[in-house]
Amino acid sequence: MNTNKSIPIAKPITTEEELKTIEEVLKSGMLAQGKMVYEFEESFSDYIGVKNSIAVGNGTIALDVALKGLGIKQGDEVITTPFTFIATANSILYQNSKPVFADVDEKTFNLDPNDVLNKITGKTKAIIGVHLFGHPFDVKPIQEICDDHGLLLIEDCAQAHGAEYHGVKVGGFGTGCFSFYPTKNITTGEGGIITTNDKGLTELCRLLRNHGQSSKYYHTILGYNYRMTDIQAAIGIVQLKKLDEFNRKRIQNAEYLNSNIKLKGIVTPYKEKNVKHVYHQYVVTVEEDLIDRDNFIEYLTGKGIGCAVHYPIPIHRQPMYQDLGYRDENVNCPVAERLTKKVLSLPVHPALTDDNLKYISNIINNFEG
Repeated sequence: MNTNKSIPIAKPITTEEELKTIEEVLKSGMLAQGKMVYEFEESFSDYIGVKNSIAVGNGTIALDVALKGLGIKQGDEVITTPFTFIATANSILYQNSKPVFADVDEKTFNLDPNDVLNKITGKTKAIIGVHLFGHPFDVKPIQEICDDHGLLLIEDCAQAHGAEYHGVKVGGFGTGCFSFYPTKNITTGEGGIITTNDKGLTELCRLLRNHGQSSKYYHTILGYNYRMTDIQAAIGIVQLKKLDEFNRKRIQNAEYLNSNIKLKGIVTPYKEKNVKHVYHQYVVTVEEDLIDRDNFIEYLTGKGIGCAVHYPIPIHRQPMYQDLGYRDENVNCPVAERLTKKVLSLPVHPALTDDNLKYISNIINNFEG
């Protein structure tokens, strides 16, 4: 029997430890970018295994600053996925550059390297790969494409804190961009961070986030107010210490659901060998000929199980992108189109109890359509 009124699809986990560190910051009087931000940056760099991290106000800003720092400009093309949150592509538009959409793999939902190759032109300057739902994209072939064609690699790691590809944490291959929005694997409320081994890029990004100011009231470039606060960073320092345990619980929850969801027509998430999938979302595929997804969502919601479709509309079909000319004749991403009609996210967050997991799997298995 379900003893819960509802099981949310996501639930940030904070404790007295976060409250205590916020109180310490408030008492210090240093609320904006200060020593806590720099401590968080150092801790995050150590965790990912990179030389430098640049903390900013949110994950979208991280992408924007990274692209600006890398010199992406008007007339450039950047290849990315249409099957993700819109911020990834919008960050390219912020540079007056053109997003070019490559299709995705049917099983991992991540960029298909073969289609990336098909989309390269003389104007292509970079590739933004997204480690979607916590599963790393296939870094090696994408990295090889970048090397062969002289392209920059940006990793959108907003959903993949602590995920690994062949034993290396994501964010350690190209220029990494993370988000700390409340639903992410760790949170700072809002917040983002850029990871890199490039000293010059680090210095430029730090200028860009703080009004182009190299010293007090001395501005060398056009910059922005994209800073992270010490309050955010203090929360991040505490959350980062918990990340591995949060991820361990997410993986454990996903493995339970994988083993116990038996409903015909529901395909549990795929995981490639040699990757660590950290299950930001637990995304099943609904076989349309066996189950009507809308009816299934209504059934789960009625039983108190939170669920959502990530993502119901591919980016190139969003109204603003249609207005920009992304029509059928110049965008060919059939796999992404199909996935938007089939995917469904179920709860997998660390706050789930054993009873929650049993209830979720039992309710699913009892669906009669």
